[in-house]
Amino acid sequence: QVQLVESGGGLVQPGGSLRLSCAASGLTFRNYAMSWYRQAPGKERELVAAITGAGGSTNYADSVKGRFTISRDNAKNTVYLDMNSLKPVDTALYYCNARTVVGGWADYWGQGTQVTVSS
Repeated sequence: QVQLVESGGGLVQPGGSLRLSCAASGLTFRNYAMSWYRQAPGKERELVAAITGAGGSTNYADSVKGRFTISRDNAKNTVYLDMNSLKPVDTALYYCNARTVVGGWADYWGQGTQVTVSS
């Protein structure tokens, strides 16, 4: 059974930093592209950042470029999102996603971790 478990969310002041982690189990982690999405109240879920299976390529939403960094440790089956210079507009529920086409399409989601940026 595939599980994605996010952690690291919390309350932070504007300008602060947080590191989100997503630990994966039940899958061949290196075969999966990993992404972070977020959903704010009343808004659609949006892609924040993504990284390929080997970690050689990343992409980011324009709104987080230069502030957020996605990385992965395939030995630990974990993907990270380092968030710096946080703004109130970054407040959302952040979700981890794993997606692959190796051996057929598969797509998994975590339960989410709340990030609140407020003074």
